[in-house]
Amino acid sequence: MLHNSETSHTHHDAPGADTAARLDETLLGGERRYTLSQVVELTGLDRQFVTRYWRWIGLPVTHPTETWFTDADVEALKDAAGLFEEEQMDERAQMTFIRSVGHTADRLALWQVEALVEHLARRYELDETSARLLALDRLPEMTEMLQGQLEHAWRRQLAALTGRMAIEFAGAHSDDRSDSHQLPLLRAVGFADIVSFTKRTAGLGSEELAEFVQRFEAGARDVIVNAGGRVVKTIGDAVLFVTDDISTGAEVALGLAETSGAALGTAAPGDPEIPVRVGLVWGRVLSRFGDIFGPTVNLASRLTEQADPSTVLVDKDTAALLATSSGFALTAQAVRDVPGIGPLAPVRLQRAYRG
Repeated sequence: MLHNSETSHTHHDAPGADTAARLDETLLGGERRYTLSQVVELTGLDRQFVTRYWRWIGLPVTHPTETWFTDADVEALKDAAGLFEEEQMDERAQMTFIRSVGHTADRLALWQVEALVEHLARRYELDETSARLLALDRLPEMTEMLQGQLEHAWRRQLAALTGRMAIEFAGAHSDDRSDSHQLPLLRAVGFADIVSFTKRTAGLGSEELAEFVQRFEAGARDVIVNAGGRVVKTIGDAVLFVTDDISTGAEVALGLAETSGAALGTAAPGDPEIPVRVGLVWGRVLSRFGDIFGPTVNLASRLTEQADPSTVLVDKDTAALLATSSGFALTAQAVRDVPGIGPLAPVRLQRAYRG
């Protein structure tokens, strides 16, 4: 039941200076005390570096004479500069490190705040404005837990990544690759999307569309992770995933294609099932900025466009690798001309019949 202190927020005035100050104290670890010039003096760092750092974070200094920086900001700058000097990082490396933090934090903060607003609106039957005002009051008491979860998840993900790298490259040597220009990582790359997404969502309002996309993403992630894959990114009605071996990639792809929209949570009771189509390619990729790049990714996307509902298409080279497994059935499809690719001879991937 909603307590009186919570009910009062349905008629809350716009957050004022007291609310802003309380949020600053909790979220920033203290008051804003310094101007840009004072930060430069306190850190002993070059003014250009300080302004670059904040631009990379995604919070450019637009009013240098304003009292905007905190003690925590000063310490963060010192820590970053110390690491960069110790590792002798050039500006390109510095930018990548800081932008990775800023970009991820920006998306994470938005994601979590919107999730809280949605929860409060649903739980207390609030309108959008009231839910956002209530979220401002709730956030300070949640920050310690959220910060702890972030650090814990980051350490676990870093441990998982470095563990995979240690195994993959344990026997490798720097001269193993004769072609220094080839992309470094061999991966199974899969691209899956919802068939007729535009038609399906044309009549949905903002809340219904958000729920539809959220359910698809959550369902697809479960299928991918449970089968041994990793989600690279989601793009509304589509998801890009990778696996370290082709057999696992095939299992993930088939799992997605065999799972209807209803099972993924994208179809309401009584609605027709919404099929998913998948393209899968084994090849080399470049991993940067939390994303993957290369012709392999493009080919997987194009194969998805050519796939029928609830099917998986692979290219002929990937099919040749999968042909050595008795668990899969492969059927050549008609050659078609694909813009940007040229003649393409896809192969349909299915599970082998075990009658």
